[in-house]
Amino acid sequence: MSYSIEQIINRPDTWQGRDGHGNSRVILTTKSANTDWHNRQSVPTGFESLDKELHLRGWPTHGAVEVLSDHDGSECMGLFLPTMQKLAGEKRWLAFINAPHTPYAPLLRAHNIPTEQVLMVHPKHRDETLWATEQAVRSTTCSTVFAWLGSTHFRYAEIRKLQLAAASTDTLLFLFRSSDALSDSTPVSLRLHINANREVTVVKQRGGKCDVDIRLPENPILATHEVTRRGKAVATKTGTFLTPVA
Repeated sequence: MSYSIEQIINRPDTWQGRDGHGNSRVILTTKSANTDWHNRQSVPTGFESLDKELHLRGWPTHGAVEVLSDHDGSECMGLFLPTMQKLAGEKRWLAFINAPHTPYAPLLRAHNIPTEQVLMVHPKHRDETLWATEQAVRSTTCSTVFAWLGSTHFRYAEIRKLQLAAASTDTLLFLFRSSDALSDSTPVSLRLHINANREVTVVKQRGGKCDVDIRLPENPILATHEVTRRGKAVATKTGTFLTPVA
């Protein structure tokens, strides 16, 4: 598919360079893609300390978010409970693609997240994971898509395809990857690293500060003592959420 220069400039994922004084030169008299990006909506994370450091004051609704960690990403899932609770009223799918564990149903119900809105997708290989993720995002029937890419290497172009899909819809897309990918270039809108108990580093974000370390406070929504007594849920860095697949 071919694009004109004007179409490319108007894309929300096209960044137009600006110098330190806020001046820029644009050849065509078109609306700045940067301005279009800043006007887009976001979804609050549920953590004031995190929202404060994010340029859009929440998760970008038009662009992918990479979440890097030392394990399989399941230790990060408590971070997204407030988001899922907030979006539950949309009556759209919460898609889990290639998840290493199964969402803990009693916890979801305890936080008014309907389990019937949870869609589990089990791809057979990496290409199916990429395809299923893109289709789930582009379908617009999902409020949120969580995709586990693991430690498998993915090309920049492959991640960019998912970023473009997310940029074209209002579906939140979270890509879980290994910390080994920290040295890789990435086209995503926001990149986080979970590096300790409730500690998050903003590695990259469009239009905002990078290399920001954030300590997440205890949040009432992550107080899961009533369901953890059953002994089936996995303790995580940001809250109990997932159980092993039988």
